[in-house]
Order: sequence, then structure tokens, then C-alpha cells
Amino acid sequence: MAHIFKIAYIKHAELKSTNEEMKSLLSRQKPEEGTVILTDHQVAGRGQAGNSWESEKNKNLTFSLLLRPHFLEPHKQFYISKIVSLGLIDTIREFLCGVTIKWPNDIYIGDKKLAGILIENSILGSRLDYCIIGIGLNVNQTEFISDAPNPISLKNITLTEFDLNDVLEKLLTHIENRYIQLQEGMEEEIDREYFSLLYRNIGKHPFKDVSGVFRASIKSVSEMGLLTLKDDQGNFREYAFKEVEFIQEPTSGQMPGRC
Repeated sequence: MAHIFKIAYIKHAELKSTNEEMKSLLSRQKPEEGTVILTDHQVAGRGQAGNSWESEKNKNLTFSLLLRPHFLEPHKQFYISKIVSLGLIDTIREFLCGVTIKWPNDIYIGDKKLAGILIENSILGSRLDYCIIGIGLNVNQTEFISDAPNPISLKNITLTEFDLNDVLEKLLTHIENRYIQLQEGMEEEIDREYFSLLYRNIGKHPFKDVSGVFRASIKSVSEMGLLTLKDDQGNFREYAFKEVEFIQEPTSGQMPGRC
């Protein structure tokens, strides 16, 4: 598949946040699509809705990628989240089976979080101007000391030390391939694959909103990223991110692993 942009790396030994560094760069100049800012040590990484992201120095991938999807209408911006999630899945599947996407875009193995994505979009008039895609992938870190409830790494599962540069190259290639799919108008295929890989997409599971705990099944995710659930009473409930919580269920204790 042909490349649609040239990756340009900007490497820092330490940063508070690669997304914030990308914003700073954008305020000073006009970096090309495909610019990547990465760091060996991100000390104040953010997840969705202000959550923190723990990352041990020289152990994980923490970077931000700049895309300029001018072809995409602003109301379809969640497709960027979908294709980045799928690109992560494509990469991790080279090493592991049983990987899923916890809505909207956390990457899970079993009930453990392997990667997170923070996407910040800028809209200019009637088009998307640029997207800053921050990615944190736990690769070689084996001990997590923050209060994050369920982190895990590739090494935790495979007992293998990974070359970070090799994983990064694979990941950027897979994201680019998914981006090309979106550019070519393959939205239905992207929707189908995204839904098929959703965490808890089969059967009914416990959730919690402002009214309390309830059981429901996942029915759809809209192009704006809204989650629709169908509860035990047959009611459809629609949620934006952070309006509903996945409740932990008892598990067998078995962890998916190598394919």
C-alpha cells in the first residue's frame, strides 16, 4: 500500500506531554502531516477526560502523531478514533490474541488496559484542520505503581522484551493503512471491524450511570462516538464518554496470550 505521508520524527528525552508539545509546535510553525513527537519519558501524560497515564522511562511507547484529514467532515471526527484503535489492534495482534477496544478507544487484553489514546481535534470552518493523536502503549514495563486500576504490558503477557523502535514502526504503518481506508471512503468496513472488536460486545453486562447500576447490551456506536445500550427492560440508552461506566465482572482469571 502506498504511503500518503512521510513520517518525520522529533525525539525528546523527557516531556510532560507529547500532545502538549505538538500543540506548541503547531503554534510556532506548520508541521507536515505525519509528524511524530515521541519521548523516552513522559512525566505528565494525560488520558481521556484528564486521567493520568503512568509510563516508566525507556519502557513504553509514548508519542503523538499529527494528521490533517481535510477530507473528513467534522461530524465524522470519531472515525479518527476508530482507525487509530484498529491500527493499534492490528499491531498488537502480531504478538497477541484476544485484544479488544473498550469504548471509546482504550485497548484491552482480557480485563486489563494495554494502551490508551487521546485525540485532540481542531476544526477550521467546515473541515477538520488537524488531529493530534496521543498514544500510550505499555510495552516493556512490568510494574505499575500508580492508582490506575488495571494496567498491563506486552511483556507482562508474553514475558518477552520488545524493541520499541520496531513496535513503533509497525504501529505507524498500521495506522497509516487504516487512514488510507478512511480516505478511500471505507467507512462501513471500519464500522464493522470496530464494532466486532468492542470489549463486551456480546451478551449483557453491568454498567453504571447517574441513576445506578443496570445490565445492558451494546447496540451501536454513532459516527459522533455516542454509545447506545439496550437494557433489560428493552430501553435504548445513549451516552457520551464518561456518562456511563463499565462495571467489573468476575473473570476466570485466564489471560489471553500468544496466538
